[in-house]
Amino acid sequence: MAGLFKRVKAFQFKGILVILGCFLLMGAILFAERSGLSYRERKKELTYLDADEVVTEETAVRALKTTCLVLMDTNQENSVMAWEQFEQIFKDMKVGVNLVDVSRERMPENLSDYETVVVLLCDLNPLKESVLKISDWVKEGGSAMFALTLQKDTYVSIIEQKLGIASSGYEETMVNSIYFDRDFLIGGGMAYKITDAYESAWAVELNQRAKAYAWADDPSGVPLIWETDYGNGKFVVDNFGLYEKACRGFFAASYSLLTDAGVYPVINGSVFYLDDFPSPVPSGDGTYVKRDYGTSIADFYTNIWWPDMIALATKHNVEYTGVMIENYEDDTDGEVERQEDVQRFQYFGNMILHQGGELGYHGYNHQPLSLSNTDYGDVLPYNTWTSFSAMEKAMEELISFGNEMFPETAMSVYVPPSNVLSEEGRTLLGSMYPRIRTIASNYFPGEYAYVQEFEVAEDGIVEQPRIISGAIIDDYMQMAALSELNMHFVNTHFMHPDDLLDEDRGAALGWEKLKKRLDEYMTWMNESAPTLRNLTGSELSGAIERYGALTVEKEITDHEVHLHLGNFYDQAYLMVRLNKGTPLSVDGGELTQATGNLYLLSAQQEDVTIEFE
Repeated sequence: MAGLFKRVKAFQFKGILVILGCFLLMGAILFAERSGLSYRERKKELTYLDADEVVTEETAVRALKTTCLVLMDTNQENSVMAWEQFEQIFKDMKVGVNLVDVSRERMPENLSDYETVVVLLCDLNPLKESVLKISDWVKEGGSAMFALTLQKDTYVSIIEQKLGIASSGYEETMVNSIYFDRDFLIGGGMAYKITDAYESAWAVELNQRAKAYAWADDPSGVPLIWETDYGNGKFVVDNFGLYEKACRGFFAASYSLLTDAGVYPVINGSVFYLDDFPSPVPSGDGTYVKRDYGTSIADFYTNIWWPDMIALATKHNVEYTGVMIENYEDDTDGEVERQEDVQRFQYFGNMILHQGGELGYHGYNHQPLSLSNTDYGDVLPYNTWTSFSAMEKAMEELISFGNEMFPETAMSVYVPPSNVLSEEGRTLLGSMYPRIRTIASNYFPGEYAYVQEFEVAEDGIVEQPRIISGAIIDDYMQMAALSELNMHFVNTHFMHPDDLLDEDRGAALGWEKLKKRLDEYMTWMNESAPTLRNLTGSELSGAIERYGALTVEKEITDHEVHLHLGNFYDQAYLMVRLNKGTPLSVDGGELTQATGNLYLLSAQQEDVTIEFE
């Protein structure tokens, strides 16, 4: 053996041996992929909790101490719209609230029972003299947030100087783009365009006491989010007038300004889904593939698209979650047939696993799990299933096919075709297939869409909405992605391989331009949130389970913030905004600066103490 070692050491062309070894290794990997040999899944960074250990968010919030008074008015349309969002915002931030509808109830006499007051009114007339009671309470040390664009009237005029306003008119101004201060938001330091902009902001100028965190990115520079000290307390004002799901994170960030330390749980995870992958060769118009590459659809995906996707994953440390379609036929009678052309499934599926990713389910075919009581009309080109039994047979075939293709892989994620899932289909998944632990569908409403929040359902299935899609990533999606970094500290994105075959999804732009835009988005994500964990679909669900259960009790002294975390399992993440002081040390966790005075807390035990100066 020693002699052999000496001969190898003396060999002049050792470099060639190394190169040859690398080629042999690559060849072995390729052979395994082409031969249909399965890779074992990597050990998951984060796993599901035992079903009997999960505390749902619905259960967790029932134990919250009421710390926030919310005032709204059901006679004001904007107030109703805003509460629809704030109800979920407070639920997710684990803020216990007392909601008062001022059109029917009087505001509580004693505000000292609350840590914060949030006013969801544009027109303050229903409050009358209570407006002064709120300002007096703030002066004595309270914290109040006016979250809606205010209408200048008698009562607003009485308090506007206390809100940090130096001058104002009666007009409202158009806001086409918002610039967020770099130290205020994750992803700040740049402007974000608003889709369907309107005259949503009150035209005001601030006095020197006020500090603006967001403003219109135009010559007017109208302030859109600001704070101002008043006596011993603080006002926060939101003036952008966008009361929709895609802006929740801006309200959450604003609310975190109110107290000496704003603290709320977050998920901390990013997932990139590949829908319809692996699958048979997708059908569609290959005009632009032929135009740009002079090749067939099948060869394009194998030789160009997939190597590019792997390169993006390597560059940005992404681990794809692919969800498979067995075939694209449209039969819905339950007479299933096993897919015979399996080479593509095994090749691409094993490549995903080898890359560190994960596989899940999309459908036996691309017909959503809906019965005849669903009428797609002219909106969707799908058939409904003839019976509940037919849907069941299709799901059983899909699961059986997955087991055959990838016998050493545990698949738990289901993505509804076109994000459509009927009540009957949802019942089927929740009652018949315990291996399905996650449904990943839509965050935003859409016709026939199965719309979700980040939560665990009563039947134990994790609801994991996908926020953005495709490679175009328009202004609305970019704004939504920014918001969710600051609301849940999460990114969920999905795309289809056949985006390149559909003009509505950018096919005419060509893959090179679409790839560049996707690269830009991933770069923005990494630079904005370098501590955001890259996870697979099931790992993100494990994070959602832990996040949903978590509650926070907070005690602030002159030099310390004490946190007690209820329903703490093994790890937890929270956003901490230290509005008073700079952190010195942490006991029970680790703090990482996200931006400005905003920190990501990685909690390692249920009691955490942050010392600050």
